Amino acid sequence: MNRVLSHSVRLLTASLCLAAAGAHAQGTIKIGEINSYKALPQNLVPYKQGWLLAQEEINAAGGVLGKKLETIFRDDNANPGDAVRMAEELVARENVDILSGVTLSHVGLALTDFAKQKKVFFLASGPLSDKVVWDQGNRYTYRLRSGTYALSASVIAEAAKLKKKRWALIYPNYEYGQAAVAAFKENMKKAQPDIEFVAEQSPPLGKIDAGAVSQAIADARPDAIFNVMFGSDLTKLAREGKTRGLFEGREVVSLLTGEPEYLDPLKGDAPSGWIVTGYPYANIDTPEHKAFLAAYQKKYNDYPRLNSVVGYATVKAIAAGVRKAGGTDTEKLIAAFKGLEFSSPFGPVVFRPQDNQSTLGIFVGRTAVQDGKGVMPSGTYLDGSKLQPSEEQIRKLRNPS
Repeated sequence: MNRVLSHSVRLLTASLCLAAAGAHAQGTIKIGEINSYKALPQNLVPYKQGWLLAQEEINAAGGVLGKKLETIFRDDNANPGDAVRMAEELVARENVDILSGVTLSHVGLALTDFAKQKKVFFLASGPLSDKVVWDQGNRYTYRLRSGTYALSASVIAEAAKLKKKRWALIYPNYEYGQAAVAAFKENMKKAQPDIEFVAEQSPPLGKIDAGAVSQAIADARPDAIFNVMFGSDLTKLAREGKTRGLFEGREVVSLLTGEPEYLDPLKGDAPSGWIVTGYPYANIDTPEHKAFLAAYQKKYNDYPRLNSVVGYATVKAIAAGVRKAGGTDTEKLIAAFKGLEFSSPFGPVVFRPQDNQSTLGIFVGRTAVQDGKGVMPSGTYLDGSKLQPSEEQIRKLRNPS
């Protein structure tokens, strides 16, 4: 009798556990987020903080369609193969509804292909390679952050105003650097037909010989420099160039350098007066950004980085898309994200129907050193929709699949 009772209790317990698990699954929207957390902590600690802040705000307001957002984070080890394995595990074992994330372009391209092969909805948050939405783009993949072409296009107006004829180029020798320089050349030749490119230095990513690069650029005697180096390479170049006087009397236009992620490590060695893309977080005077800044500072007792905005906006986009789709069915999400508009810390953003690219924009301004620290004190916001190639170019580039 006791054995029968014990068996019944076990069956009842197992049933209750299964029911609870089913109720949990029905009550949540599961997002699988894949990123290079160990490889890029300066970018991805702020990113995850922004992500969790948005998720917390959405869940506190009742979730999406009455369901709470739940995110399962995975590290891709900055490796495309590992990223694909993580994606397979998230889809097959964790039963996530949506895949998102990625900062590194080569990882982003691997997951773009995975999404197409497995027919899974994928919102790429930050990979800069435009192949994610153009050459290798597909109907399952959308991207939040503006890509390499837009970044280069965003500085053209300010670069052309300088009226400098002889330019030197410094960029990392892989797809991002090559694409950024190609876009800069293309657009500068249109804006200033007499421009000359008198020197190019393209060291391997993470392996810059800053002394040799600085000397080679100085020997070419350019009037201005276009720089695409970032991270530790940027730190070395900025310090070595400052020591050698490379930047004295020369204008420098530099992508990404105005982001706190890259200015902070330089401290007092940060460049002053460079034209940059970045994030002047202390001086963005809009209601959306003021609300975001106050909430972020309250939660983390720290200022946000650009990747904080990217993480936060990605979650807001997912919530808006699921709401519009009425659920997480892949085909309904694909349809819902076409032309989807949502609110970000930078204001309204739209996902363009023609290439699945969002119009999240870019700030352009100049750097300064204040209180022994590099800052971007102000900037002009350029809407991402105004920084893209022509519709004809996109049609030629865009994979119709």
